[in-house]
Amino acid sequence: MFVPTLENCSREPIHIPGQIQDHGFLIALDGTFRITYCSENVVQFFGITANELLNKPAGMLDSYLRRTEPPNFVIQLIKLAQSDQGFEPFNPYPLTINGLPFNLIISRSEQFYLLEFEPEFSDLKADLQRVVGRSLSEMLSDIHPASILNKSVTKIKEIIGYDRVMIYKFHADGHGEVVAEVKNDNLEPFLGLHYPATDIPKQARELYKKNLTRLIGNVFSTPSPILTMLEADKAPLDLTNSALRAVSPIHIQYLKNMGVASSFSISLVHEDELWGLIACHNYTPRFINFKERDAAKLIGQVLSSALSFRILEQDEQNAARFKVSTDLLTRQLIRENNIAGALFNHEYSLLDAVDATGVVMFFDNEVHTKGSVPSEDFLFKLVNWLDENMEPDIYATQKLSEIYGDALEYKEIASGMLACRLSRELREYMIWFRPEVISTVNWAGNPDKAVEVTGPNLSTISPRKSFEVWSSEVHLTAVPWINEELQSVLKLKEEIRFAISRKATELRILNEKLKEAYDELDAFSYTISHDLKNPLSSIKSYSQILLRNTTMEPKAQHMVTRILSGAEKMQSMIQNVLSYSRAGQLQSEYKLVNMKSLLSELKQELLVSYNDSKVEININGVQDVYGEETMVMQVFSNLIGNAVKYSQQASKPVVNINAVDHGNEVEYAIQDNGIGIDPSEQDKIFDLFTRASDVKDFEGTGVGLSIVKKIMNKHHGKVWVDSKINMGSTFFVRFKKPELV
Repeated sequence: MFVPTLENCSREPIHIPGQIQDHGFLIALDGTFRITYCSENVVQFFGITANELLNKPAGMLDSYLRRTEPPNFVIQLIKLAQSDQGFEPFNPYPLTINGLPFNLIISRSEQFYLLEFEPEFSDLKADLQRVVGRSLSEMLSDIHPASILNKSVTKIKEIIGYDRVMIYKFHADGHGEVVAEVKNDNLEPFLGLHYPATDIPKQARELYKKNLTRLIGNVFSTPSPILTMLEADKAPLDLTNSALRAVSPIHIQYLKNMGVASSFSISLVHEDELWGLIACHNYTPRFINFKERDAAKLIGQVLSSALSFRILEQDEQNAARFKVSTDLLTRQLIRENNIAGALFNHEYSLLDAVDATGVVMFFDNEVHTKGSVPSEDFLFKLVNWLDENMEPDIYATQKLSEIYGDALEYKEIASGMLACRLSRELREYMIWFRPEVISTVNWAGNPDKAVEVTGPNLSTISPRKSFEVWSSEVHLTAVPWINEELQSVLKLKEEIRFAISRKATELRILNEKLKEAYDELDAFSYTISHDLKNPLSSIKSYSQILLRNTTMEPKAQHMVTRILSGAEKMQSMIQNVLSYSRAGQLQSEYKLVNMKSLLSELKQELLVSYNDSKVEININGVQDVYGEETMVMQVFSNLIGNAVKYSQQASKPVVNINAVDHGNEVEYAIQDNGIGIDPSEQDKIFDLFTRASDVKDFEGTGVGLSIVKKIMNKHHGKVWVDSKINMGSTFFVRFKKPELV
């Protein structure tokens, strides 16, 4: 036997109460049409006990129903209710029992057939079936949902005559709110009051979806037990589809505590979910027969349809509004290659994608923000938390601090969060924030005391007895995110992913074209360099022959000398271009280069080349580097050669070479006391054929530093300069350690 306690009352099996309301009686037949269950109060109607009926064939009922029908007509009615789609609940026509009209309601309960007999008598004065059509048209004469609800409760009260008629709306967490009400003048208003979810627990809400009307005729009546020949504990009769199903004793006591003697409800359903109830209270017992309840069900179905239409209409308006946002952002993504720029650097930004006050995007190893957002340190921690706790690619909450305590510090800007993951592997997210909205909720009684401990005579618990208005302030809560916002974000995520894919494809195509152009340029430069050598050699040879002619006039001799100098300069440039085109393409083995030997060799060569110079080359520290030896030689040859060349005008030229081990990298600094480089030109000097503006008096082609940069890129290293005019320059190069290359 189920014993309700404070811990398990929400799991009370109200669909198998083992008893029915006593204004009617119940008989259940098994698949062989034998009486398997029977309510104890059948004796009041048939004059025969339940035990006398149990295990008897259904044909035995014929004599008690006093009809002139063929034998076994109950079985014929059951077969009539069968269809290809399954068993349909059935109410054929009134029957007479002891001279009184009764409605027979036939339904299915698993393998059993339920026969429920209810009086046709009703306390309603109006013919509900006749007035319902006209009433519906009056209810639906307005386009505004609030007006529809108010007209509906007014009209329903006129029809059924209950003391109070309310429309009770369920919120996402299961608690309810009275959103429309009409009542007798002597009753206190319930409009606007909230009721905790425990007042109508989840299992009850599920039954309201299946039984669209529910009558409790008299809370003071004693329910009638259901008897069976079966072992009751092993085979309780499922009364989910029963009209007579008894009410939970907890709910009966709840109604008594409110002073309600009879209640009637009509379910309001939107998209297969229970949106709310038309809840009717009477303070004296009141009975509505089956056919009138069936007509009332039509009211609920039509009102549900009207509400669904208005809700969907509002949803469509929101969806259209957010579609405009998504379309504008999509167009920006198409026009601009920079994805983050497309979403943040325009008048219309990612912040406008939903109704939010702040947005952050983790993308491409960068953090982009707009509006009011928490600190960057908090944002990184939040992403770590999302990585561990966020299962689907989208997650929304209006109470962030409840699930992530660190957010409490930022409640004024981040009580609500909508997160969308772009890539789990790259840890890329879009996250929108909403501020805390403090509100006051009026409860019908203290929601924290939905039930009270009592004595053992009511299974140890009782629903609360106090329904005085209890006001509470709601903190740490933001405006809820609506489904249309979530759908808009998911659509935007797909557009961003498409833009990323498109960009990746464009880069791949561009890389292929660049590789092709690079190969062609390499072949072209090599061909040109090779083919120009012969004519230049001829020019040099003939110029040298002409210079041997001692009879040549000085002016002519000067011109030939200029020709020879130009040819030699052109030959040097061709050699440099060829060196640049080959730089970084060598496939030689990478290894630790003996820098002590390499630098000593370079020093000797430079001192020989500048034999008239007073240059001083100091090698103050040496660290071996990992790389291709020939290319490493080119790097230091160019840098040290430039240092010597551009310091020639100093009174005492000095070049210092230092190495520092940074753990993961080895850094060399080549320092001179030469002419220096203007800061505005320092970024350009590594470009091909680019030289500083003040080096016209020095020979050079503007290729050497380009070769250095290309080789350092090949080695996954870097090169940069620190220089001031007339104070010298320091060039830095960093090589990674072998395990990091």
